[in-house]
Amino acid sequence: MNNDVMWGKGSRGFSRRSFMVGTSSIVGLAALGGRAAIADAARVPALVIGSGYGGSVAALRLAEAGVDVHVVELGMSWDTPGPDGKIFANTTKPDYRSFWLRTRTKQPLSNFLGFPLDKDVPRYTGILDAEDFAGISVYQGRGVGGGSLVNGGMAVTPRRQHFGAVLPSVNPDEMYDVYYPRANAGLGVTNVDPAWWEGTDCYQYARVGRKHAQRSAFPFVFVPNVYDWEYMKQEASGAVPHSALAGEVLYGNNHGKKTLVKTYLARAKATGRVTISPLHRVTSVAPAGGAYTVTMEQLDTTGAVTATKSVTADRVFFAAGSVGTSKLLTKLKATGVLPNLNGEIGKGWGDNGNVMCGRANHLWDPTGKLQSAMPTAGIDNWDAGGAFAEVAPLPTGIETWASFYLSITRNPHRAEFTWNAGAGRVDLSWQTAWKQPSIDAAKTIFDKINAKEGTIYRTDLFGAYKIWGDHLTYHPLGGVVLNKATDNHGRLHGYRGLYVMDGSLIPGNASVNPFVTITALAERNIEAIVTADL
Repeated sequence: MNNDVMWGKGSRGFSRRSFMVGTSSIVGLAALGGRAAIADAARVPALVIGSGYGGSVAALRLAEAGVDVHVVELGMSWDTPGPDGKIFANTTKPDYRSFWLRTRTKQPLSNFLGFPLDKDVPRYTGILDAEDFAGISVYQGRGVGGGSLVNGGMAVTPRRQHFGAVLPSVNPDEMYDVYYPRANAGLGVTNVDPAWWEGTDCYQYARVGRKHAQRSAFPFVFVPNVYDWEYMKQEASGAVPHSALAGEVLYGNNHGKKTLVKTYLARAKATGRVTISPLHRVTSVAPAGGAYTVTMEQLDTTGAVTATKSVTADRVFFAAGSVGTSKLLTKLKATGVLPNLNGEIGKGWGDNGNVMCGRANHLWDPTGKLQSAMPTAGIDNWDAGGAFAEVAPLPTGIETWASFYLSITRNPHRAEFTWNAGAGRVDLSWQTAWKQPSIDAAKTIFDKINAKEGTIYRTDLFGAYKIWGDHLTYHPLGGVVLNKATDNHGRLHGYRGLYVMDGSLIPGNASVNPFVTITALAERNIEAIVTADL
């Protein structure tokens, strides 16, 4: 059965009335918008798997349409301070809160000045998951709010002339006229005050990056962010506790960043129709007489399973992120639970061309002891060399004379998720050697800057004598590609009532930091689904 046929109001078993049936069976209904865990044997009109960008948009817009929504989230609800009085750990001092179910940290920068940075930590459902596959480590946020908890907040809309390569089946007019503006408004995207930026100590590193970029004739561009700039100004003046100026980014930000918890999820909670269950891992979504039986495990903070639950959902929205959604659907197709999913499931995955590097500057080019953890600018060589390089901080608290960059590049390689029956897991076919086009693209910027400035690459950040951070991605995209594995609005082929709402829809590369595009696409898709399917 292919869901290209829309659900009409009179479709058997899927009318608006039947969509709302069974809500009263949810435990904790009176506290919708709170944290009551979903009950075994509950019936829910709409179940959203994941509370990141796509899941948060879906939850809000469904609730606004009068639908009661239950969101299940693999990670914790980060709302309880630790022993230091803070909810999130500092980037320079990772502890039990920092990593998802690891006994040793796996920091993106593994070394500094010849010393290894990783250390042993207690196993805990921490905020950052470094998920290892054969050829790459994928960094993902774990918690209510998903990736918004751990990214640098760079809210970049792709240049319009590049959009056709990002989402070829989507009308750019509707995205740039309607959905990008809606996403930016919903996320609280704003621009740094350029006059303040020019004079503040905490962006000296970015001004050095600008000087070097412009001396080599590269366009240097400011990019918006979701940070509260007034709060950062008060941080700089000493009026409020430091947050971005205390290096808080990789393992969460305690004050100034407008995460989804403060934006979309706050609005969803205010509708009174959304409940979120943290520490729940969905293991199966199986057809059940016009609805779906969703099986999930409840976890404690050591990762142990404390309960197994099955609930009935009239509609299920997959929003577990590119990796989470792709792995789950790949498994369900291969094991015969959802056999009618098409052959595109698991395909078209990319790393957004991520590669990192550092440069060693001269003594007359200090980058500053105090560095804001929220980046504000980048070097745009996409048209000439296929790279956009974020001028990133190294918030160590000491002067490093180093410039650090996360590049997003045009990389043609795409990997596939497959079910490994013998090992009982989903594998990814990415090869580390596939990073070479990304390195080559980044070199079009940094080789030229080094030649102009008489500087060299740092070799102490990613291991011994290793220049390029080519072992990871922060921006997983694809695996359930729009208009291939789904229709052109995220409805999964083969099953009515199953939808995909996250970055797995974007085929591997967004040309910039992707979360605004993920949000805008979710806004587009859920509007069409609410209009046509409800």
